Amino acid sequence: MLDLDATDDPLHGHQEGRFFHGYYREYCYLPLYVFCGDFLLAAKLRTANQDGAAGSVEEVERIVGQIRQRWPRVRIIVRADSGFARDDLMTWCEANGVEYVLGLAKNDRLVPEISAEMAEARQEHERTGRPARVFKDFTYRTRKSWDRERRVVGKAEWLPGKENPRFIVTSLSADEWAAAPLYEKPYCARGDMENRIKEQQLDLFADRTSTGTMRGNPLRLWLASVAYVLVNELRRAGLAGTEMARAQAGTIRTRLLKIAGRITFSVRRVVVSLSSVHPMQAVFAQVLANIQRAYPLTS
Repeated sequence: MLDLDATDDPLHGHQEGRFFHGYYREYCYLPLYVFCGDFLLAAKLRTANQDGAAGSVEEVERIVGQIRQRWPRVRIIVRADSGFARDDLMTWCEANGVEYVLGLAKNDRLVPEISAEMAEARQEHERTGRPARVFKDFTYRTRKSWDRERRVVGKAEWLPGKENPRFIVTSLSADEWAAAPLYEKPYCARGDMENRIKEQQLDLFADRTSTGTMRGNPLRLWLASVAYVLVNELRRAGLAGTEMARAQAGTIRTRLLKIAGRITFSVRRVVVSLSSVHPMQAVFAQVLANIQRAYPLTS
């Protein structure tokens, strides 16, 4: 599963490529991220005066090519919000054997498609007093931007005091995934990617794009990306089986890495001495054992 998302990188100066973004209501950059689970596969800094999906086809093509070189038979699914429901991305996926499940922005043609289901959801909500949802599976094509009909799943949901229609477009077949489980399992799991982006932006300072040029600021984003890759591998391999196995990058940084120590250099080694009463010393010992087991040294 390849997760794509764009986010805002607020700017507080007059950096090159500074534009105001109407959705975020601020001057910012608009980086593009691609994750596979916890693994960061791409981080691309972009100006904010373009579509959120700009450059996504090129990134997906590059990543899919590299994956298939190593695992030629692996099934690949692209997952993203409605900002990526673009004809060029879906057409590329369809032409290259890549599945997709993407959010689809509601409009005056889509909402009436689920009017009967919305009435049913409202009746269920009024009867039980709890949120209710009913799904509908149908085909849909935009008037101009899509070149073909595609499968769309509509969620007719009634919450206390309001309706909440939502839609997704997908290449996955109804025989494999019925409407409700498709929306509630593969698509809704997309939200976990936002936690990974928060780790990048808040915990590892990917938003420190304060140099004056578009040549310097991508470098800062890439350095933060490398830091995430290292911390995630520490979490995956080093912290397995410990109390911090699922800790956020910020927690790992402050509790495990950002601690005082004494460094001694000799001709043959560098010795890092930590406090003998440090509360995380058992975790340190377990991390060392896990890393030595995962990455054995060769002579």
